[in-house]
Amino acid sequence: MSRLLLIDGNSILNRAFYGIMGNNMLKTKDGKYTNAVYGFLSIMFKVMDELNPDYMMVTFDMKGPTKRHLEYKEYKANRRGMPNELAEQMPMIKEILRAMNIDIIEKEGYEGDDILGTLSVFGEKNKLDVTILSGDRDNFQLATDKVTIRIPRTKAGKTEVDEYNKKRIEEEYGIKPKQLIEVKGLQGDTSDNIPGVPGIGEKSALTLIQKYGSIENLYKAVENNEDDLKGKQRENIINNKDLALLSKELGTIDTSVPVEVNLEELKVEEWNKQEVLKIFKELNFKRFIDRFSLEDGSNEVNEQQDLENLIQIEKTTLENILKIVEEENKIYFYFEKEKTDNTTGKIIINKTLKSIFIYSKNQVYYANIDNVDILRKIFENEKIEKFGYELSEDYILLKQLGIKVNGIVYDTEVAEYDINPIDSKYPLEDIASKYLELDIEKVKRRK
Repeated sequence: MSRLLLIDGNSILNRAFYGIMGNNMLKTKDGKYTNAVYGFLSIMFKVMDELNPDYMMVTFDMKGPTKRHLEYKEYKANRRGMPNELAEQMPMIKEILRAMNIDIIEKEGYEGDDILGTLSVFGEKNKLDVTILSGDRDNFQLATDKVTIRIPRTKAGKTEVDEYNKKRIEEEYGIKPKQLIEVKGLQGDTSDNIPGVPGIGEKSALTLIQKYGSIENLYKAVENNEDDLKGKQRENIINNKDLALLSKELGTIDTSVPVEVNLEELKVEEWNKQEVLKIFKELNFKRFIDRFSLEDGSNEVNEQQDLENLIQIEKTTLENILKIVEEENKIYFYFEKEKTDNTTGKIIINKTLKSIFIYSKNQVYYANIDNVDILRKIFENEKIEKFGYELSEDYILLKQLGIKVNGIVYDTEVAEYDINPIDSKYPLEDIASKYLELDIEKVKRRK
């Protein structure tokens, strides 16, 4: 059966922005932030790979009040404005989506959730399997036998997706998906500044809806003295009926937004590859360029590509490497390793250090590791600052040689994780390609 993928643009972009932030957020060479765009695309590509949708659409919230603001002026009044670092990325992601021929649907006066709800009903009527990709659990109310909600999350640096269909929601909450609207009416929602009934939390609200089915049924039971409410809870419910009904209305996703949709317009199409390539080059998204084979094959040479030819590799000795690093009091290094079959209890990692590469003054030197004492003089000297890659493994391998490492300053693998915690692995080849457009394998072959 054909599948329609609906993406909650604001929710996924926000999640990507706050998931990949810090002092070293991804930027272009001219200082434009790109972390949210990169994270958004990583999540979108992952889900597209898994679902292979036939149709898809992305929706975004528009500026200006919605009907909910008109009904309740305090709606979302506690929300802070979008950070400038995120706001400047909104036009970027829309430009990329358009270059990919992915439809963007927005409607003044309505929120993105309302567009998602309307399109999910549209997809179901057209006999499609519908998947909503969003970080907002409010969309659980839209789940049916044909509509599934996917919530991305980061676990151990890797993006995973939780899938919620009608059955799972009923099992976890003990009510039907649409009844979650009733729960919100009683509970409220601090993130959206929806008031709810004072003193009623999620657990109490769930229990009440499991028993009475709806807010209207609850108040009907109270008015007929057929309820079993007691004390302050009963008092709060009686005194805040208007708030409960208003909160329910505010929390209900509109599934009848007046948007004109043609199914064929949502069909997944071939990208405008030249335009996508141009944008990805501007944003330095080398990994995506390689992943989708977007490079145009031209022979133009830029400074970054020249870097491969500028790097000279010279074989030397450990003695000479020691002289270089003692003179500079720092070492930029990389170990070449090979696996072993050693299974003694003292060995933690079954690898040995075969050779070491160091960088100094636009020159790369390498030497075979044939003298542990010289390694000890380098790596136990805390005055020599250590810059490397995958240093946690290097630390253990050196310790297995009886060397205690001091003076670690910078680990490229950890730095890339700090910038981009979405991925689960960070190969040095990918990092060099991404930030330097450098093919390490080409350099190695000139060794």
